[in-house]
Amino acid sequence: MRLASDMDYKVVFATLETVCEENIAIMCGPSDSAYGAVAKRLVTCLRQIQEHGRALEPVIASFTTVFHHYDFDAQTPGNGYRTLVKVLLSCLLHIIHKGRYIASNYNGAFFRAEHNASEMEAYCSALCQLRALLHLAQQLINDNDYGQLYSLQDGDLSSRFVQEYSSMHKACFYGRCLGFQYSPTLRPFLQTVVISMVSYGETYGKHQSGFGLAALSLLTSGKYVIDPELRGAEFERITQNLDMQFWKSFWNLTESGLITGFNRIASCPVQVNFTLTVPPVTLSLPLASDPNLTTTVSPPIAHWGPGPVHMRLISHELREGQESEELLALSRTDPPPISAAHLPWVQKQPRSPWLLIHFHGGGFVAQTSKSHENYLRNWSKELNVPVLSVDYSLSPEAPFPRALEECFYAYCWALNNCHLLGSTAERVCLAGDSAGGNLCITVSMKAITSGIRVPDGIMAAYPATLLTTDASPSRLLTLIDPLLPLGVLAKCVNAYAGVDCQTVRPAFGSGSLSALGRDTAVLLNDLTQGASNWIQSFLEPMRAPGGARSLSLMQRKSQSNETQRTSTHTSTPNCGSQVDYPDGFEPLRSECLAVISPTSCPIIKNPFVSPLLAPNNQLRGLPPVHIVASALDALLDDSVMFAKKLRDMGQPVSLTVVEDLPHGFLSLSQLAKETEVAASICVEQMRKIFQQENGTPALRKRPKQRSEETCQSSNPSG
Repeated sequence: MRLASDMDYKVVFATLETVCEENIAIMCGPSDSAYGAVAKRLVTCLRQIQEHGRALEPVIASFTTVFHHYDFDAQTPGNGYRTLVKVLLSCLLHIIHKGRYIASNYNGAFFRAEHNASEMEAYCSALCQLRALLHLAQQLINDNDYGQLYSLQDGDLSSRFVQEYSSMHKACFYGRCLGFQYSPTLRPFLQTVVISMVSYGETYGKHQSGFGLAALSLLTSGKYVIDPELRGAEFERITQNLDMQFWKSFWNLTESGLITGFNRIASCPVQVNFTLTVPPVTLSLPLASDPNLTTTVSPPIAHWGPGPVHMRLISHELREGQESEELLALSRTDPPPISAAHLPWVQKQPRSPWLLIHFHGGGFVAQTSKSHENYLRNWSKELNVPVLSVDYSLSPEAPFPRALEECFYAYCWALNNCHLLGSTAERVCLAGDSAGGNLCITVSMKAITSGIRVPDGIMAAYPATLLTTDASPSRLLTLIDPLLPLGVLAKCVNAYAGVDCQTVRPAFGSGSLSALGRDTAVLLNDLTQGASNWIQSFLEPMRAPGGARSLSLMQRKSQSNETQRTSTHTSTPNCGSQVDYPDGFEPLRSECLAVISPTSCPIIKNPFVSPLLAPNNQLRGLPPVHIVASALDALLDDSVMFAKKLRDMGQPVSLTVVEDLPHGFLSLSQLAKETEVAASICVEQMRKIFQQENGTPALRKRPKQRSEETCQSSNPSG
């Protein structure tokens, strides 16, 4: 359901009022309905919706008159204020659709009264919480400078935002209303992710094998399919209070052989795909200002001293150098990749003039190039370019600056050894998503400060450019985002900053699924135990006071209290609101308070951690930066503000904002038409970098003859 124009909000609110009145008239009329109590619930809920709608219409009107001032430019409508309006209207459209269905089928023989009442109550709760978010957004507009999306100097406002997030009820957004703001084709996937996460969270920490844990998670997932309220409450608990190791282990499930096997089947076949381990040897690179002079680049040393850097080379076609013994000697594959000498039918192509260097996302704490291999294979084919993806060390075991050092070293090594990678590196593009987008920018900043060649361009998809918890309108979406809740975001940021952690040299290749090799007898035992727990899981909610039935009753009681304008939702001694909401209104509160560790560590404000905070002199000289963001991403304002900053400095930058997609859409590129279109936009931006006309300043490109000479020269790093 898309809105035709910014003025459609008036039609939406008018339709909402009409639909509510029609339904109330039907349920309060002389009809001989047998629904009784359910009808009363629906009438109460619809009147609450009317109240919220009447209060919100003037708020939306005020936003639509000013939110264009926060766009990157007139051709790129997109910022957190627009997004909040879009999300609210999407919620209202769902309510209208449900209301029309109820009015048409209320007296039908197959009308499911309880189900439809629960659906409408869930959206009423969501509407209540969105009303609170829009009120917070109003405060941001009032308190921030004109055109500014972040409260960078207002610690009090940001702390109030964090406190509100900690105590506000969120479960309604993860149950029946899950993913209402996204493209409809993605909602089944989001439901699968959330059910998988809560099932995995329930079994997390139990002493079982990887297969047993996965089997138990699968068996316990049934109750979360049939009980959306229970699913929402459990997801809220997990996203707010489980530790970083849970998130690392869950996200690393994408590294399992089963999932990567499916990805390889679905993605383009490639002739080259193997991993490399580059030893820690000092490199010598020519200066960008004078290629006759050189500078040295040391290997990564942060936290535990010099260590190797791991990478993956992907190429759709086998190219000169990729089959060389010099490169294959660096392979981590056992047995080593088969060279062209063993495959005489494979036609070897000449070196490409282009090279794509990729840094993966994962919040700086999880995943590797293997998780992102699906779209990297497609990129290699569509751009006809070798792709070098860097498997940098992850936090919290390897906090900043280890990942940055490894990515910068990999970039320098690739420049010196491009002839081994099947490229002459006449054009070099850095590409990354989320945390990887951050590393693309900071590696380029480091190249500037080191005086070496800067890449010819950057493609950053939904990059994280500000790693603080400063409030912005798009970050208010962390209350409802199933993929990027604020509690999880704060854990990732603090892990990268090295807060409260002891650095440990990670053992590469040891993942959460290393125990998958247990024998069949043990697996059957785990399955049996899992089946027993699964059966109990259906019985326990009916018995326990905090189970599904009592939860549904609690939500109905909360909504009834909302009608009376009281604050009898869950209260705790330290969760009082510091926000002045309108008289008679208070958002729903959660029984499960989030504990958000403040991102107050000075490291987080380091320009090489949060490039949005970098002074102009550290950003001047960056190559063209092409940012692809999503309107529904909590990090949207990061992209808008960083693009504005570069533009105001006179730096070449472009911003594209795609609609209806979540953070991390590149990894979902084959799930829906919308994600495929967004992925193709990223490809086109990289193509622009590779095909841009000659005449790039010397700082960004070495002379061609020097580049070829350097690539062919021997280097002690091999």
